[in-house]
Amino acid sequence: MKTGICGVSGRMGRAIAGVLAQRGHTLVAAFDDPSSPEAGKDAGTLFGGGDTGVNVSAINEEDLSRAEGVIDFSAPAATMRLLPLAVALGRPLVVGTTGFSQEQRRRFEEAAGSIPLLVSPNMSVGVNLLFRLTEIAARVLGEGYDVEVFEAHHRFKKDAPSGTAKRLIEVVKGSSGHLAAAGEAYDRSGIVGERTSREIGVQVLRGGDIVGEHTVYFVGMGERVELTHRAQSRDNLARGAVLALEYIAGRKPGLYSMFDVLGI
Repeated sequence: MKTGICGVSGRMGRAIAGVLAQRGHTLVAAFDDPSSPEAGKDAGTLFGGGDTGVNVSAINEEDLSRAEGVIDFSAPAATMRLLPLAVALGRPLVVGTTGFSQEQRRRFEEAAGSIPLLVSPNMSVGVNLLFRLTEIAARVLGEGYDVEVFEAHHRFKKDAPSGTAKRLIEVVKGSSGHLAAAGEAYDRSGIVGERTSREIGVQVLRGGDIVGEHTVYFVGMGERVELTHRAQSRDNLARGAVLALEYIAGRKPGLYSMFDVLGI
């Protein structure tokens, strides 16, 4: 497949470029911010793939028109510039960028009426299994268990909590009736009083080169269930993103999920 990457200079963009090459795909569009130090360079220098003849450039319709599908790991503003071009050209789009507003999420729903679109805060097979296991645990354990979410990432991550942690919170709220309207407790310091049964605690760690770690705690009286995923390499996320593009390419317009890709 002739493919494009938006956010190609970033950690995930480089990893995805490498996986695309490994799986026999051709990179024909490499987008990034014009201020990036990599702007204008051959994209092959980013992942040790040799010259590709494709230079890192700002998002543009000409380059995108050569791609049969595109993977986006950039920033919300860049994704919103890419989205209408993908719709206009009818290109399948996989989005792993996080931090979108409700209005931006609404635009994805609109775009899915025209193109096959997959939006996920985490493309890892293991993390998507974590989403499913969290759904089951929240439904089964119910009201007798307090829920806390912990996540850790590298020191360079800009948003907090992570998109994956936010999705985990959504899963808990959607699967556990008594927490459907729960608030999130992001800060516990000083005299905060006893914990209520209508809150989900959320804690964030940032440091070093942690690729990603997420744990959902279901804490009852006398027992505790912990569901944890630890990523040791970005390659897992990159492979998932490429699998996602392979899955939606050629499918009818719609909003797909990694559950569709994995069949879970």
